Amino acid sequence: MKWFNTLSHNRWLEQETDRILDFGKNAAVPTGFGWLGNNGQIRSDMGTHLWITARMLHVYSVAANMGRPGAYALVEHGINALNGPLYDAQHGGWYACVNDEGVIDASKQGYQHFFVLLGAASAVTTGHPQARTLLDDAIEVIERYFWSEQEQMCLESWDEAFSKTEDYRGGNANMHAVEAFLIVYDVTHDRKWLDRALRITSVIIHDVARKGEYRVNEHFDTNWNPIRDYNIDNPAHRFRAYGGTPGHWIEWGRLMLHLRAALEARFETPPDWLLEDAKGLFHATIRDAWAPDGADGFVYSVGWDGKPIVRERVRWPIVEAMGTAYALYTVTGEAQYETWYQTWWDYCIKYLMDYENGSWWQELDTNNEVTTKVWDGKQDIYHLLHCLVIPRLPLAPGLAPAVAAGLLDSQAK
Repeated sequence: MKWFNTLSHNRWLEQETDRILDFGKNAAVPTGFGWLGNNGQIRSDMGTHLWITARMLHVYSVAANMGRPGAYALVEHGINALNGPLYDAQHGGWYACVNDEGVIDASKQGYQHFFVLLGAASAVTTGHPQARTLLDDAIEVIERYFWSEQEQMCLESWDEAFSKTEDYRGGNANMHAVEAFLIVYDVTHDRKWLDRALRITSVIIHDVARKGEYRVNEHFDTNWNPIRDYNIDNPAHRFRAYGGTPGHWIEWGRLMLHLRAALEARFETPPDWLLEDAKGLFHATIRDAWAPDGADGFVYSVGWDGKPIVRERVRWPIVEAMGTAYALYTVTGEAQYETWYQTWWDYCIKYLMDYENGSWWQELDTNNEVTTKVWDGKQDIYHLLHCLVIPRLPLAPGLAPAVAAGLLDSQAK
């Protein structure tokens, strides 16, 4: 069977995209985009998180470029939230979480700020008149506080006043920095963003993960030495899980292929290891995390021996796996990647897609029944774009810029 780059499959992806976008619009609240529960209603007790609002700005920027009625209004809503309730007018940067009464978490998190950078860059592609100013503000904050010229890597977090930074370096935050830097490059054409993305990738993947059978370490000290036992007492942490998080391994693979494509688009020869390591990450994820206990699905985390730790099947890893399968197929033409893509879509149809309440379930247990050990609710729809829209695009430019350039389905027959 042939799915990739066929108009028939792409029409199905578009139908599912519209269903997801319709669900996500319910997240709009006065302070930004809220936390959606399993039934699609706002969880007011969770507040308005910066990462959700910024990611939804990115999502609806893509939707606006796809010509979806109402999406541009949600782009404006996201920009207003980032310029308003979530913005720290005194110290700069953005609060981690607010609600209708004020600030809940005033810390300045790198992970969340890189999504502001991504959302702002994506919004620029819609032509919104305030988007470029927002992007310039985000770039200034990243340059001043989160990009370390000394380390040539990204810092993790600061207190409210940007006076004290954390003695921890995070692979997750740096991965999403790479994602954002690629889109900023597409918008600004400033080569330094590609250089930075390549530097981060070389340290975390080529220098460290490659030597560890592609089990990606995400926790480092200030000298970028891996901390192998980080969060051993809290293994199911949402953002800093103990051990390896295979969903990130395979997500890294796709980002590396976007970076490779961006370099090729400049008529440059990318390092051979970008493709080699992307393949290694893809197959390591399957080796360690796909159905290791006999039931289909990707386990959330594994130890350094590759054995499962948190066995729950969280939604985003398989979504990322499908996007990376498409990216590897695009580069190599090897049928194995399309076979895996089809296998994973069949799994999602059977277990994850929720046609009664909307969107997809966020988490399943070892029997593929809905559970909430790691996640409770259907927070946002950002990851879903990576299996619904990316398979309809070339690998460069990035997501929102490519859709804005009219490249959707440009490779389909």
